[in-house]
Amino acid sequence: MANKLDPMDLKQILTLHLDGYSNRKIGSVLGISRNTVNTYMQLFAGSEYSFQELLGFETSALSELFSSHTPLDTVRHNELMLYFEGVNKARNHPRFTFLYHYQQYVELAADPYSSTQFLEHYRRKYPKEKGSMKLQHTAGEEMFIDFAGKKLQIIDRHTGEVIPVKVFVAILPCSQYTYVEACISQKRADMISCCSNALRFYGGVPKAIVSDNLKSAVNRSSRYEPDINRSFKDFARHYNCVINPTRGYSPQDKALVENAVHLAYQRIYYPLREMTFFSLEDLNREIASLLDRHNNLLFKRKESSRIELFQRTERQYLKELPADTYEFKDYKRAKVQKMGYVYFSPDKSYYSVPYRYIGKETSIHYTKSRVEVFYSHERIALHRRNLVKGSYITKTDHLSSTHRFYSEWNPEFFRKKALPHGEYVLACIKKILASQDYPEISYKRSLGIIQLHRAYGSQRLNNACKRALDTDACSYLRIKNILKNNMDRIHLSDEPTQQLQPHIPFHSNIRGASAYE
Repeated sequence: MANKLDPMDLKQILTLHLDGYSNRKIGSVLGISRNTVNTYMQLFAGSEYSFQELLGFETSALSELFSSHTPLDTVRHNELMLYFEGVNKARNHPRFTFLYHYQQYVELAADPYSSTQFLEHYRRKYPKEKGSMKLQHTAGEEMFIDFAGKKLQIIDRHTGEVIPVKVFVAILPCSQYTYVEACISQKRADMISCCSNALRFYGGVPKAIVSDNLKSAVNRSSRYEPDINRSFKDFARHYNCVINPTRGYSPQDKALVENAVHLAYQRIYYPLREMTFFSLEDLNREIASLLDRHNNLLFKRKESSRIELFQRTERQYLKELPADTYEFKDYKRAKVQKMGYVYFSPDKSYYSVPYRYIGKETSIHYTKSRVEVFYSHERIALHRRNLVKGSYITKTDHLSSTHRFYSEWNPEFFRKKALPHGEYVLACIKKILASQDYPEISYKRSLGIIQLHRAYGSQRLNNACKRALDTDACSYLRIKNILKNNMDRIHLSDEPTQQLQPHIPFHSNIRGASAYE
């Protein structure tokens, strides 16, 4: 007969009729002729059951009641419907495919449907909802994060000041396993620290972190290609995942984390309302206790808790955590100065780079413990961070040969330089180093004396220094004059004594008188 109908449409006809739709409207909505709808409505009305009772029947039962008006093989169809129940339970598995289940169905069924009919019947049994659709989440795929709109507070024990604190919430959507932590602010450093703590709490890493369009996460929001904050992007690189911000003004994209925030108000904020905390650590310790209770509560429509679902369905699909915890990284730009250092403004200090980069614009990547300098995306220097303001942090390899020589100046350096030229040279250098309050002056004089060996040899220089020590005249000019005048070859005892002239008085008051008498 012409007015035969798929039994899955029978319930839809009943539903629309009870909702007040006319037969013409029902036919238009379902794509069925009005005469077919009229026929079935007459059959429904003539049966011994009310419309509400018929609506409560299974599809297979309706098919049997009105079998004369359906072309379906009910045994074959029921077999497919039973198989779909197992398919739908496996729908959330990250590696689910319809092809695999269809091939399995073909092996089991005596008279299988074609693949097209298989998919059509599945979509009819489990239609996609329109409007506010329940999103299907894959295990290990995402972690949603957000900050609660309402704040908690701690009190400064010394001043009594009330300090408002932000509350970070993370959730794995497949199991709804939740993490909550209080932090001072939602700036980049605090947000990234909370994300790192959440991943350690879960003991693994999802494929993506879904964030709101916070300024600490996104520099520029976009529906298609948002600009992720550089620090947050580096965090994702460290944990081998990606950042996927939600669409702007689309709260439905993160409905689960919004609901998690609402539950946090009920199950964490409310029990804490009359408690006082004097530190962030104490507050987070109490939050962890309440959070554990929340994650262990049984779902109303499921026979398991969040933590049980997580352990059973999601934990195994998370990627392993890296060996080391992420250390927050920030960035600065600096030009290499003529002396071969970059100025690091956060600490007002200087860090050396190879001298060939003098005049180049560089990028400084820094954490709490280290400072890295990059040029054209290549790291050219790595230093331990020194928090002492105004300090110069130098690596000898970075300096030119001239700079390296001067950077090594110290008393021990000059003593080692003097030693090969003789004991008196060494004694003279020690005396010069000890005689000056300003070390650079003594360094220059010592260097000048040692350099004299190039023109006169070490032996003569040693003798000249001995003579200078004997006369207590250790200076660069004195020793140079001794060598220039060959006085280092003459001993003090061998020098001729000066002839003293007799005193002859001069009579200036006797005019014309002889000068001598």
